Amino acid sequence: MSATAGIWDMAKRHDHDELQQQGNRMMQSMERYPADASGIWQGEHLFLGCHDQWVTPESVHQRMPHYDSVRRLAITGDVIIDNREELFSQLGLNASMHDIPDIMLLLHAYDKWGEQMPRYLNGDFAFAIWDESRQQLFLARDWSGNRTLYYYQTAEKFIFASTMEALFQTGDVSKKLSTPWMAEFLTTVAMEESTDIQATVYEQIKQLPPAHAMILSADKSSIYQYGTLLPDEPLRLKSDGEYVEAFRDVYSRVIRAKLRTRHGVAATLSGGLDSGSVVSYAAKILSGQNKPIYTYSFVPIPGFKDWTSSRLMANERPYIEETVKHVSRIHPVHDHYMNFADRSPLSEVEHWLSLMEMPYKYFENSFWIRGIFEQAQQQGAGVLLTGARGNFTISWGPAIEYYGEMLKKFQWIKLYQEMKLYSQNAGIRRKKIIQQIQQSAFPRLSRTTRDLGRPDALKWINPELAERTGMAERVRRAELELVGSDTMSDQDIRLDKFSNLATANKDGAVTSKISMGYGVWERDPTNDPRVIKFCLSVPYNQYVQNGMDRALIRRATAGDLPDKIRLNQKVRGLQPADWVQRMLPMWPAFTSEIREICQDPAAAAWMNTSNIMEALNEVGDSPSAEAAFNPATRLLMRSLIMGRFIRSLA
Repeated sequence: MSATAGIWDMAKRHDHDELQQQGNRMMQSMERYPADASGIWQGEHLFLGCHDQWVTPESVHQRMPHYDSVRRLAITGDVIIDNREELFSQLGLNASMHDIPDIMLLLHAYDKWGEQMPRYLNGDFAFAIWDESRQQLFLARDWSGNRTLYYYQTAEKFIFASTMEALFQTGDVSKKLSTPWMAEFLTTVAMEESTDIQATVYEQIKQLPPAHAMILSADKSSIYQYGTLLPDEPLRLKSDGEYVEAFRDVYSRVIRAKLRTRHGVAATLSGGLDSGSVVSYAAKILSGQNKPIYTYSFVPIPGFKDWTSSRLMANERPYIEETVKHVSRIHPVHDHYMNFADRSPLSEVEHWLSLMEMPYKYFENSFWIRGIFEQAQQQGAGVLLTGARGNFTISWGPAIEYYGEMLKKFQWIKLYQEMKLYSQNAGIRRKKIIQQIQQSAFPRLSRTTRDLGRPDALKWINPELAERTGMAERVRRAELELVGSDTMSDQDIRLDKFSNLATANKDGAVTSKISMGYGVWERDPTNDPRVIKFCLSVPYNQYVQNGMDRALIRRATAGDLPDKIRLNQKVRGLQPADWVQRMLPMWPAFTSEIREICQDPAAAAWMNTSNIMEALNEVGDSPSAEAAFNPATRLLMRSLIMGRFIRSLA
């Protein structure tokens, strides 16, 4: 969670002091982030800086940036490496060196593998290595983009940093908005920002994409993808039990690596399988150590009346308490249930715009995510474990689609047996299950695009802008790349989640910036490259078995989670269903600001203010809690966020 910066004056236009002054301004802009130490290094026409956070035991007292006079290599970065033991073996390092910091391990890896070294790394990283002998700068970003790396590049100068604000401090970079990025952001129904994985909200600033590296010399530069998260081949084992044991082995090794910190250990905890499995496995690993697990769980505000369906659970506390009770038999768990009654998505807008440095769409959870990081910071946590990506890795297993495949393959006897068990486990009538299977197996015959109720992708953007720039048609095509076509299978959508780097850009930026902002490193074992590749290689029939969806994680947590959680197929958690109710005391101020934004020419140049006002009239002055799922309500909140961002640039 270090904040890094660098300048290479390739044209040699600045003397030593001028370059240092520019670099120091970059560093000063990042003093808002917690740091254990700060340092700079200057070579000939090169500046490197780092506000360093010592998260792991090995990082204490490391010097960042670091210069290796023997190899003539300088390095700065934000790095935590999870496969240290594997690297020590591959690099032939002896036991006396096993306490070296991760950043030093990277220099050994670069010395052996050169520009191919990122493909050997597992962890979260964004770093730059100055190869003095070659007069070459090498930069890389991790597989999932969990560390950010922004840059500004001309033929004469290259500037990079962990934040965009640091680039502005040099005086070389303007805050002119990128029209293509803004147009895609305003028209992409999904949470992603832009299909251009190098673009940012600002025209002059680019980002190094996830799973990419960059080689830069005075006369040329190249960016390349060093690997993919998709598996090389499917996994074939002899029995169901072997798949479970193989999963447990990979998952345990990954969680053990994520627990490496010199501080405390915290975790988010819901009433489901993903975060529950993370906490239960972590408890076994920490058993016997004097390091309890602090868990943080969101619960609705007092007085909230659950308006959701009987198959949804807005308050997961009873299920969470079951998990805590079960896991505490192995290792101490200090559970915290927080409603953040004084917060709402509206109260968080200024903080998140400052943190993210760009507009955002994921406002519903913003208040409790920030609150949990604040709590983890106050209680001295170094890492915050999550299971955010589990739905597509460890707990994947859409039963209905699998049964649809069985139907098409005429496996009717086995299908009947599965349906009978699934009906009992999930509490759904078989007639309804049959209808769902038919729709999954033959989607084009059972539904139309209109039936899907897809949101209008052009509802938010200024129509004149969409027409004038030609972005309307482009974004329609781009949306298919981001969220999948109407007939994409669950398997296709799953694979797209890990091959589509636009998704990684969005998720990674949130992880990086909130971790850096609070000095607590978010670590998600369900999004580790080793877990992803393993889970994607496992056959479909391991994920749906004996009337169970998500069958692999259910079997792999036998004894680790209570059966009430492990075998639950009847209800699932929903967060947060109370966000509109939270905003009701501020609703007059909220609607007043929406009207002001719609009257502002700067905002109207980008957004369709007529549609926003229609949405305001639809939602009204006193919406019910159920309005949380109304697309019109979401449009209003997103418009306020965008409006504040645009007006902040005036």
